[in-house]
Amino acid sequence: MLHTPPNGLTATDAAERIRQGWLSSEDLVQACLRRIDETEPTLQAWAHLDREGAIARARELDDLRRRGRPLGPLHGVPVGLKDIIDTRDMPTQRGTPIHAGRQPEQDARIVERLKEAGAVIMGKTVTTEYAFVHPNGTRNPHNPEHTPGGSSSGSAAAVAAYNVPLAIGTQTNGSVIRPASFCGVVGFKPTNGVISRAGLLQTSVSLDQIGVFARSTRDAALLVDVIGGYDQTDPNSYANARPDCRAGAEADAPVPPDLVWIDLPYHDRLSPDARDGMEEVLSALDGRVERVTGDAQLSGLIDVQRIIHEYEIVHHLAEDFTAHWDRISATLQPIITRGRQISEAQYQDALGVKASAEKWFESFFHDFDAVIAPSAAGEAPLFSAGGTGDPVFCTIWTLAGLPTLTLPLLTGSKGLPIGVQLIGSAQQDDRLLRTARWLEHHLDAQ
Repeated sequence: MLHTPPNGLTATDAAERIRQGWLSSEDLVQACLRRIDETEPTLQAWAHLDREGAIARARELDDLRRRGRPLGPLHGVPVGLKDIIDTRDMPTQRGTPIHAGRQPEQDARIVERLKEAGAVIMGKTVTTEYAFVHPNGTRNPHNPEHTPGGSSSGSAAAVAAYNVPLAIGTQTNGSVIRPASFCGVVGFKPTNGVISRAGLLQTSVSLDQIGVFARSTRDAALLVDVIGGYDQTDPNSYANARPDCRAGAEADAPVPPDLVWIDLPYHDRLSPDARDGMEEVLSALDGRVERVTGDAQLSGLIDVQRIIHEYEIVHHLAEDFTAHWDRISATLQPIITRGRQISEAQYQDALGVKASAEKWFESFFHDFDAVIAPSAAGEAPLFSAGGTGDPVFCTIWTLAGLPTLTLPLLTGSKGLPIGVQLIGSAQQDDRLLRTARWLEHHLDAQ
């Protein structure tokens, strides 16, 4: 660890070294900037890099430490923000030329929490157009011929490439878990409502959720604890205590957890190496995994998510889609057209099914600590194929608002990472992280 460059440290280790005076925030930020300079010509992970602002902030934080002022849990640690998160001191352009140069007047709620915790916001990471389906320029850090996934493309790639130890993204379908899997980092989307979405681009009020990217579960848990909290302005935010994620990530399971694998029809989309890799993981778990067959109603939730997402994005962004139709990508236009044809009755029916699914999963998890599942269909597809990969392996869990976590445990035939996903019960994110810790230790001991 003594020879690890500052940008190679985990966020937890970096924050501790800064607190102890062994490392300055300015040195850490400068190391991250040097790494960005090395990778950015190929990676294209950053929509806006606030080089001068980050250095100035780091110097300010170093001065606060020297003067013995209170230090937050992320004091001096760099963070990247998906470019749909409002910041009053840098543009938020939402992955579309329609909002080029857009400058918000105030910070998003999570940006306020990051600043209070002492984080250094490095800039805005590339997102797909309107955080949906059409890719922008970011490449996979393991092989630039492949996609990093989306829509949180730049956030996943920046963490994987050691540009920053932490980054924030969003997930409406599979936009945190899938790119984390493709880029070989930890991705964590907590329970819907743990983190306020105030000040973020709204594409689906029912489905939009915030998630994080890190290189360890401890770091992911730390970041979620920092940015989580009740916010009365967000209709999905709930007014009771949040799970203590960091405590969960550091806790040992009192007994081996009970896991479940749900066979679902879309598992036929798994690549052979992903299927074989998942089977190896299940075999290594020594009978701790119960296999069940998912019924047709579970599979039907895929279409329920689509109806809600497409109906809401069409209504939330109606002004943009009407006024700037010729500037919308050919990828997104047919989805908008389809969304405009969804009736109010179809939408309300879908919301009713979503509510039923949430109740069903609440009962389901009485018997299990977590579902174990694929994070994606396999390795990252070629960038030249267009798109950012199939999100179907995340859809059901996102619809139900469940906490989900992907761990970089597998490698495919092309040498690219493949994640393993764990899904937990709502508002039991700490239990999910504790299960993930057990899983990692168990597999390491094999």
